[in-house]
Amino acid sequence: MPLRIGCQISIRRGYYGAAQTAQSLGLGAFQYFPKNPRSLGVKAFDYGDASRCAVFAAEAGLISAAHAPYPVNLAAGDARLGELTAQSLLNDLEIAAACGSVGVVVHFGKFREKDSLQGYRNIIQCLDGIASAWKGGALILLENQASGPGTALEEMVSIRSLCRRPEMIGFCFDTCHAFASGLWDGRNWESVERRGEELGYWQHLKLVHLNDSRYPSASGKDAHANIGRGRIGKEAFRDLLRSPHIRKRPLILETPAAPGLSVPEEIQVVKELAD
Repeated sequence: MPLRIGCQISIRRGYYGAAQTAQSLGLGAFQYFPKNPRSLGVKAFDYGDASRCAVFAAEAGLISAAHAPYPVNLAAGDARLGELTAQSLLNDLEIAAACGSVGVVVHFGKFREKDSLQGYRNIIQCLDGIASAWKGGALILLENQASGPGTALEEMVSIRSLCRRPEMIGFCFDTCHAFASGLWDGRNWESVERRGEELGYWQHLKLVHLNDSRYPSASGKDAHANIGRGRIGKEAFRDLLRSPHIRKRPLILETPAAPGLSVPEEIQVVKELAD
C-alpha cells in the first residue's frame, strides 16, 4: 500500500499556508502546532483560514494532525493547571476540526503525586472533562512516552477503555519513544506487534511519529535522530515498515535538520526501507 509520509510544518503562513507548503514538498501528510507550542493559552483563530486548509488538504489528498503544546500535562493533579490544560486542549481540538485534521497529539505528562495510581486517575478525570465538553470529530491522540507514565501499550489501552467516551480517543505511536523506553529494542518488533494485536491497540492507532534515536534502547532519553542515522538503524526500520499496522497510517517525521539531507531526501530513505 502507498505510504503517506510527512513532517512538522510551521503555521507561520497560516493553516492554509501550512497545507500548501506540505503539498509543495510532495508530502502525503503533515503535523502542525495549532498555536504557540510553549503556552497553554487559548487562541482566537481564523475560521476561514482553517476551512481553506481543510478543503485544500482534502483535494490534495493530505492527512493532517495537530500537536498539543508542550506544557500540557494530563496527569497533573493541580486544579488550576488541570483547568488550563482542558481549556487549551478544547481550543486545539476546535482548531484541528476546523482544519480537517484527524486529531490532536497529546502526551500523558508527568505525575506530581507520589501515588502513581492517582496520576492515572488524574489523566482519566482530565480526559473525561474534555470529552464532556467536546462535540466535534477531531480525536485526542495519546502518544507513548520515552520514560515515566505512558510508555506501555497496556497503559494506553487501559486509559482509553476507562474513559467515559473512549470513541474520542485514538493513539499516536512514536518510534523513538518506544525505543527509548525499551518497549521496542530494534529486534523485537514481532513481539511488540503481537502484543498490540492482543490488546486491540492497533485498531485505534491513527498516526505514527517516525523517528530514529540518538541514544540506546531503554535509555529513557527522548532525543530524535534522522532515519537510519541513529541507534535504531535501517534494518530495524525495515522490520517496522513491513507491518500493515504501521504502513497504513500517516508517518510523520520529527527528525532534526541535517546538513545535506532535505525532507524529500529523508522521505525517499523511508520509501526505500519500506520497499
